[in-house]
Amino acid sequence: MAHNPQAPRNTQHDPAGSTQMFQAFVDEAPAGTSGATSSGGNRGLVIGALVAVAVIAVVLVAVFAL
Repeated sequence: MAHNPQAPRNTQHDPAGSTQMFQAFVDEAPAGTSGATSSGGNRGLVIGALVAVAVIAVVLVAVFAL
């Protein structure tokens, strides 16, 4: 094993404790949500992407029409 001088010494690592803390973090639902994802938030993203594509298309048509 490679020598790592920055590694903490004389510590006991508990992988089960880390797993339990991670599982508790994952299980927490953000405030105001039921834990299920909804597509309502994605609607704005899709509309924004479509508007951006439309604006780019208009700009390209205007530039190449000259």
